Amino acid sequence: MSTKAAYLQKIEAEIELTQAKIEAIKAQTNSALADERIKYEKEITAIESGIESTKAKLKELGEASDDTWDHLKSGIETAWTSASHSIHEAYAKLKS
Repeated sequence: MSTKAAYLQKIEAEIELTQAKIEAIKAQTNSALADERIKYEKEITAIESGIESTKAKLKELGEASDDTWDHLKSGIETAWTSASHSIHEAYAKLKS
């Protein structure tokens, strides 16, 4: 398996895990008070936007030639780091 393919699989797996966490947060917000629910729904929307951005970049990376994928990889890492950080913050807030 090429480095590019392995990297794509790694990020896709991380996205799947993050989406599962989002679903858990959504389930917990259903029992939250209205004000808290609104706050979490905004955070969830932002996180989902980050995930969609990462997926778009992954698609771009998958279609890129081997010569250009290193350049695109940094954009994916930036998008994924941001989305991942947001989900961890939201999850921590919900747990507190």
